[in-house]
Amino acid sequence: MSRSSVWRIACFGGIYSNHLALAQALRDAKARGAQALFCLGDLGAFGPHPDRVFPWLHQYEVQCLRGNYDDSLARGLDDCQCGYTDPRDNYFARISYRYTYQHTSPENRRWLGTLPEHIRLEVQGLRVLMCHGSPRRMNEFLWESTTSTQFLQYLLRRWQCDVILATHTGIKWKRRLGPRQWFVNVGVLGRPENDGRTNVWYTLLDFFSDGTMKPQFVPVFYDHHRLAQEMRQEKLPEEFVQTILTGWWTTCLEVLPQKERRRGKY
Repeated sequence: MSRSSVWRIACFGGIYSNHLALAQALRDAKARGAQALFCLGDLGAFGPHPDRVFPWLHQYEVQCLRGNYDDSLARGLDDCQCGYTDPRDNYFARISYRYTYQHTSPENRRWLGTLPEHIRLEVQGLRVLMCHGSPRRMNEFLWESTTSTQFLQYLLRRWQCDVILATHTGIKWKRRLGPRQWFVNVGVLGRPENDGRTNVWYTLLDFFSDGTMKPQFVPVFYDHHRLAQEMRQEKLPEEFVQTILTGWWTTCLEVLPQKERRRGKY
């Protein structure tokens, strides 16, 4: 942070009940000088012990918005609104959602219902919009390989902002859209990126006094063997466990575009 008057924030996406990665990411972000912390939704799903996430968020005063999973839990819906059509993916999505609902306390489900769908900030003259999938739809997938620059610039105009921060896809990416304009998918903490590595990711964003911004993707290394053990103790699917241990997705592959899927093992 060489330029004067820098404001640094940290953004986390898709915790997916990975309380171990969340704790490590929070400590890391504070050690790196983050002045504010944000979570872009999907606190539960996939992992074990969803209620263990909430104390960390409250302790570190993380500002959270509502993802599709949080929305479903808060409203007591029958599914996660993930939008899968493949029968295999729906099968695993139902297992994940039922477990998360049953193990999230009524108090925490009510709290999820109080979260906003968007967070807006003005930082160093830049208008920042945080959302889960996209500004127009909570569960919209915006992939690097299939999302055009023109469409992203339309979103900036339509929602009157300079920077859009999102998550939902499970894979981080960024695109500069103009001298002061960005779209950034901040990644997720809940599971690795389908690249054969077991770390997860969050994003640091530096806002400078000249009205520019610099995003930085930060790897998070945590005790993934302990998480896998907890998942097995909770009798979550072995397919989920293998993703944590190997870094390769074994489920939710239907939503991946061809380019992103070719990077994976399956």
